[in-house]
Amino acid sequence: MPQRQSALARTQAAGISRPTQQRVELASSTPWPHEESSDISIPKLSIRTSPQHTTWLILKEPPSAKTYLEELYRASPEIAALAHLGREFFRLVRSRDLAAWPQWLERAKHTALRSFASSLLRDQHAVEAALTLPWSNGPVEGHVHRLKLIKRQMYGRASFDLLRLRVLHQA
Repeated sequence: MPQRQSALARTQAAGISRPTQQRVELASSTPWPHEESSDISIPKLSIRTSPQHTTWLILKEPPSAKTYLEELYRASPEIAALAHLGREFFRLVRSRDLAAWPQWLERAKHTALRSFASSLLRDQHAVEAALTLPWSNGPVEGHVHRLKLIKRQMYGRASFDLLRLRVLHQA
């Protein structure tokens, strides 16, 4: 009887890699394997990471990722500029710096963040209110999230009366 292979072993044997993680090294660039004459090259990273994890590292800048981020910024100046704009936007919102808002918006219009900037510009009054007014709908959104979670957990299991008791008990 043939031995069973795990799904991971079968995909590795077939040469298929996991789409959410890539192993690359930043020190040098190599062309895509299926395009020998291509001018496009991919940077090689020294750690295994996903695009979402890299985004998190860029925005949070933990000390453990300092060398990785330096290599990434050296390999792609455009990513370095976008990272600076992203961190500046976080700072602007957290410190409610209305004076820096127009300058950030103007700089973002000339980068890959232009669609994000234009969507913020369409609702500029709301953004300005968020940066100036002391109120936040964060607590309300938290309660809505909690209610939806309870509803999802109890879907098809109980009546509305039990759902109401559970919601009121946790409040």
